[in-house]
Amino acid sequence: MAAHVLRLRLALLFGALRGGVRHVVRVSAALVVLAAATVAACWALLSMRDADPDAVLAVTVLGGSAVTLGFALAPLIAGADDPLDPRRFALFGLSRGRLAGVLAGVGLISVPMMVLSAVSVCAAIVWVDHGVPPAVAASGIVLGILTCSLLARVCMALAALFLRDRRSRELSGVFVLVMLVVVVPVGVFLASLEWRRAVPPQLLEAVSALAVTPLGASWALPGRVAAGADAGLPAVVAVATVVVLALLWAWAVKRLLTTTERPVAVRERGGLGWFAVAPGTPGGAIAARSLMYWFGDRRYVVNALIIPVAAIVTVIPLLVAGVPLELAALVPVPFVALFLGWLPHNDVAYDSTAIWMHIASGTRGVSDRVGRLVPVLLIGVPLLAVAAPVAITVHGRWAMLPALAGVCAALFLAGLGLSSISSVVAPYAVSRPGESPFQQPQRTTSRGAASQGLVMLGVLVASSPVVWWAWQALQGDADAASTALWGGLAIGGGVLVGGVVVGAVLFERRGGRLMEFAEST
Repeated sequence: MAAHVLRLRLALLFGALRGGVRHVVRVSAALVVLAAATVAACWALLSMRDADPDAVLAVTVLGGSAVTLGFALAPLIAGADDPLDPRRFALFGLSRGRLAGVLAGVGLISVPMMVLSAVSVCAAIVWVDHGVPPAVAASGIVLGILTCSLLARVCMALAALFLRDRRSRELSGVFVLVMLVVVVPVGVFLASLEWRRAVPPQLLEAVSALAVTPLGASWALPGRVAAGADAGLPAVVAVATVVVLALLWAWAVKRLLTTTERPVAVRERGGLGWFAVAPGTPGGAIAARSLMYWFGDRRYVVNALIIPVAAIVTVIPLLVAGVPLELAALVPVPFVALFLGWLPHNDVAYDSTAIWMHIASGTRGVSDRVGRLVPVLLIGVPLLAVAAPVAITVHGRWAMLPALAGVCAALFLAGLGLSSISSVVAPYAVSRPGESPFQQPQRTTSRGAASQGLVMLGVLVASSPVVWWAWQALQGDADAASTALWGGLAIGGGVLVGGVVVGAVLFERRGGRLMEFAEST
């Protein structure tokens, strides 16, 4: 027996040592990669001492803004526990203000901040070589570092307050979609620019816009001085950003120290899924259930997958007919927007007998209508945000992007609004859960075809002014592009709100008929 116990202890000891060695190797490898990346970034910046000031300004402002945004998003996405959580130091007897100051100072001592400081010092050296006073260069760098550190502290606190017990792979997926909506269009825009050994004017405009925002004001301060431009506004924005973040951090410390700590959420493979992410309201519960259907039911998946394929196929006849590629490339994205907005026009029918839960529980019509639109918005907005810049890149004129965005917004939002009415007024039978999505029940009336056609026709009629403005922009009218953008948002948003309100009223009045329809089909 003693020999067995000894062997077991030795096995446990060797297993622990092996795990420890693996952890040390992983950490060491990560530090080596980080050190190499830091050295490469510093060398790249120092090599720009002889570069044009506009190029240095573009690199520092765009890179600094991206890093600042990363310090804000990383705590929200990663879900790691904050080692400097103020609640860990509640027993030290420090006042709230002093504790907030101490933790803010200690937050500057970390591996990410050291890497940022090293790269920032190199940027300051480059600006000094371009004639910027050392005090101005140092001030911009210090403000940028303080902004990143305080932003990370504040976002860590917000994540601890509001996201700790709701973190899941579904929530992480939502954050990734948000990043995709931002990163992909920006990447496509940068790849489409013609550099020709100079900074493109479009990029300079983007840099000028970022220079007066909290993300890029501090990083743009030395560049504005080097270019002889007015640096007053970036300086005010940078200082105000640090002050506001410091006040938010003080408020977060007070809130954390006076709020009961939430129970620790255990990560499990099985769980509530979307129900753990959605708000605990009737609309949130309906949205979570709809999301489960949209991502798990074959009928929804097939309907969603057919749309991009059909949109791409529409380009082939146009090319065969002789339409130039740069014009044909603008067709698929509005086509996708139109059919994405049209998809939920019969959403009630896909519930089968589940609709009785909403009616029997007295769910308000607004909660039902809004909850059912969440999956389409979660799919449609990222898809359109990625597809529109790609189509504009093929087209070749970025001035058409506002017009294309306005047309897509009108078609998509108007479709959602009219679908919110159609799914209550004229539902028609569809295949039941578990059946083939290509198998449709026999119908004795033309009710289904009529409701589909009316929704499609209504969307086209409502969006026709926006399409006309976009056509004028395509003919060379620059002002028509902006008109199409804001007109599309206004028309689409108005139809969406009106459709949700009307659909909610009809849902509450036609509850009995909807239950009869669900039972009979």
